[in-house]
Amino acid sequence: MVPLCICVFASGRGSNFEALLTRIKEDHIPARIGAVISNNEQAGALDIARRNNVHAYYIERGQFETGDEFCQALENVFDRHRINFVALAGYLRKVPSRIIRRFPNRILNIHPALLPDFGGKGMFGSRVHEAVLASGKTVSGATIHIVDEEYDQGPIVLQRKVPVLPGDTPETLAARVLQVEHRIYADAIRLFAENRIEVIGRNVRISES
Repeated sequence: MVPLCICVFASGRGSNFEALLTRIKEDHIPARIGAVISNNEQAGALDIARRNNVHAYYIERGQFETGDEFCQALENVFDRHRINFVALAGYLRKVPSRIIRRFPNRILNIHPALLPDFGGKGMFGSRVHEAVLASGKTVSGATIHIVDEEYDQGPIVLQRKVPVLPGDTPETLAARVLQVEHRIYADAIRLFAENRIEVIGRNVRISES
């Protein structure tokens, strides 16, 4: 079994990345984070990476004349650090098809709702929680799914529910969902690291340990 060497893509403060980094160390998950890439030069995720001696890169599509040049820059990082897995942690850009083809069923994303509800283009951050509250749903949660070429459409690996409470705001609901996100992302990474995931069409089968 080849240990996972993960590249994390993040656009913001990096709380999911930091939680994942901590869980990998504390729970002895057979994986390591080899690099972090952000499209935001000021992203907190890059600061967290540097503090933890993880290679940090600012790579944005606008830096390049063509999409191929952008993808090549990403692939240069993958090759340099022997990356064999990608984890999106609040990455607010669509992953190019070329990168998805390089890592078939090896790119994960975390979404702050119970997909397939409240997903799709433009559904990220507070917009998701606002939509959940507007719908009148009494349950929300977090989803870990495999990334394909459509927003939030890939096979679901794990989901966990949280209650929507009377008087919730997008901020209070987001905080409750984030606690679940921090737990289940590492759980999903462990499943892949232990080779317990089989993708059959659009379905995921998890084998016993």
